Amino acid sequence: MMVPPGPPPMDPPALVAPAPEPPGPVVVTQTPTISAALTNSEIEVDSSYAGASLVLYGAVFNPGDDPVDVVLVVRGPERPVRLVRKVRVAGLWLNSRPVVFEGAPAFYVMASTRPLSEIAGFGVLRRMGVGLDHIQIDAPDEARTVNLYGVRDVVISRLGEDYLEWRRAVIRLKERDGLYRADPSGVRFVDPGLFRAEIVLPPEAPTGEYRTEVWLFQNGQAISVRRNTIQVRRVGVERWLHNFAFFQPWLYGLVSVLLAGFTGWAASRWFRRT
Repeated sequence: MMVPPGPPPMDPPALVAPAPEPPGPVVVTQTPTISAALTNSEIEVDSSYAGASLVLYGAVFNPGDDPVDVVLVVRGPERPVRLVRKVRVAGLWLNSRPVVFEGAPAFYVMASTRPLSEIAGFGVLRRMGVGLDHIQIDAPDEARTVNLYGVRDVVISRLGEDYLEWRRAVIRLKERDGLYRADPSGVRFVDPGLFRAEIVLPPEAPTGEYRTEVWLFQNGQAISVRRNTIQVRRVGVERWLHNFAFFQPWLYGLVSVLLAGFTGWAASRWFRRT
């Protein structure tokens, strides 16, 4: 008995992949950034120099909602600082042995949008050297003596008991001379995202290279910085006399003595005739 053939075998159904889901929105987080520039980066010192005023302006790009703060720091060239203290000896007030800090900014100005204590913590400001209380003044680990200004001076140690007292004295004297200054409202936002600050250099400010740092703070941390330099240099006769005195001191001293002697002789001759 023959079995009738059945229906031909059917191919297995093809597997169809599900359609991909449309991608969701991509969230891109951006860190605020800052840009800054100076109206003038070169200051020329001549016989009519009576100080200078510069304007720093800039912009903040802040895509988020968290508020930001701007802090400006201007540091002048470092110079050794020599101090003495009045001590009472046998009823007389005498100068103590000179104490030297090997290097301290000859000029330091800090300006911000609000007080530093409201912008960042003590540790952050100390690491960055931002603010009068956190200026980086060079001092070695151990006290030693050096021959400075022709006498044996003591270089104070930053680990000594009197270090903080001497350091405060440096800052206090610089503030008195107008070379150190802090302005907690010196940076102003003139428009959303746009700010400006004024930098005043007094006549006593030394020549050399000044460094400017514009820090952007958010949530107590520095997140961006822009750096520039300011050149303060002598020009004309003042520059020639300065170079002559510093690079040829013996010849400069000899010429000064001869010039003083000639001036005195000429004055005596003129008064004798009259």
